[in-house]
Amino acid sequence: MRHVPALSWIVPKLDSDLRRRIDLLWNACANVAPEHPLHNTIDHEFRGLCRSIERIGDVVRRARLNHHHPPAEIGARLRWTMNHTISMLSSVDSATFGHRFPFQTFERSNAEPLWASVLAVIDHVHRLTDLVRPIDPSIDERMYEGLVTLQTPLDARPMA
Repeated sequence: MRHVPALSWIVPKLDSDLRRRIDLLWNACANVAPEHPLHNTIDHEFRGLCRSIERIGDVVRRARLNHHHPPAEIGARLRWTMNHTISMLSSVDSATFGHRFPFQTFERSNAEPLWASVLAVIDHVHRLTDLVRPIDPSIDERMYEGLVTLQTPLDARPMA
């Protein structure tokens, strides 16, 4: 499918970029007091994020073959679910990923629902970032840290 990125792009996106962002967001929210006005909203959004990550694993396997249950605490559940999903994605055959089944079976490619699930995770991360900004104003700075690395550092002297 031309509109779905290759599996070789999706796995590192989830494993490095999104995992790092989710960890930063969780660390910023882990110690929010239950009396805080945003606590329930943030908790609800993190639970939705967990479900979205689980959905990626379900789409990859097309069934729930895992009889292990994730931890109940949200921070541990995020880590467990992300590790589980990445291991499932790593087991997918990239040669057949995204190819449609024969038209007479009327089955869709497994790439389309998987990409939709990845987009749902990205959307949850964006919504969580908006919720975390009042709690930790430097969250954007920390998320973009290390995104661009200059080969030669800038000169400290003024240009003009």
